[in-house]
Amino acid sequence: MSLEFTKFFKKYETIVTLANELFDKVSESHPECVKCKINCSDCCYALFDLSLVEALYINHKIKENLDSGKREQLIGIANTADREVFKLKKKAYDSFKSGTSEDEILKDLATKKIRCPLLNENDKCDLYEFRPITCRLYGIPFSIGGIGHTCGKSGFKEGAKYPTVNMEAIHNKLFEISDELAKHINTRYVKLSELLMPVSMAILTEFDKEFLGVPDKNNSLKKEE
Repeated sequence: MSLEFTKFFKKYETIVTLANELFDKVSESHPECVKCKINCSDCCYALFDLSLVEALYINHKIKENLDSGKREQLIGIANTADREVFKLKKKAYDSFKSGTSEDEILKDLATKKIRCPLLNENDKCDLYEFRPITCRLYGIPFSIGGIGHTCGKSGFKEGAKYPTVNMEAIHNKLFEISDELAKHINTRYVKLSELLMPVSMAILTEFDKEFLGVPDKNNSLKKEE
C-alpha cells in the first residue's frame, strides 16, 4: 500500500480489542448460550458491510499475510461473491423504490446468506486473526436501531434479558476513525469517510491514491461528491 495508514490501523485495533473483550465477557457470564466453536461457520454467511478504515485494514492484512497464489485464488472467489452481493442489494434498492419500508428490507437482508470469500474449504477463515469486528461479535446479543439480534444457533432466548452490544456505538467509532483518515489524506471526495463495502469488495479494491481521491501535489483539485 503506497499510503501510510498505520496510526489509523492502531486506532482501529483498539476497537478490535474492545470487541474481543465484550465477546469474552458475555461468553464467561453465559457459557451455556454461546455456541461458537471451531468449524462453525454460520457467521461466515452473514451479509454485512465494512467501514472505510476496516476495509483498508482487511485489504492490507490480506496482502501482508497471504502469498500471491492464495491472493489470486481469493480474488476469483471474491468476484463471484461480489456479484451475488450486488444482485441482493439491487433487489433491495428496487424494493425500496417500490415502497417497501426500510425495516422490512433490512429484515429480509438479514435472512440472506452469502459465503464469505475468506472462508476456506476447511470451513476456517483464511484471515481469522484479522477478521472483521462483526465476525468477532457474532454469537452474542447485539442491537441495531434498538432491535436485538443474535445467532440462531446460540442458546439466547427471545424476550429474556442479556448483556447486549450496541453495534451503532461501534459503527460510530469506526466512522470517526474513517473520517479522521479521510481528512488526513485530504481526499477530494467529501463523503469518502461514509463509504461502506462488503468483504468481497474490500478484497477486490485497489486502495490507491486515485481511488481514495488523494490530490496530486502539483494540481489544485476541487472537492467532489
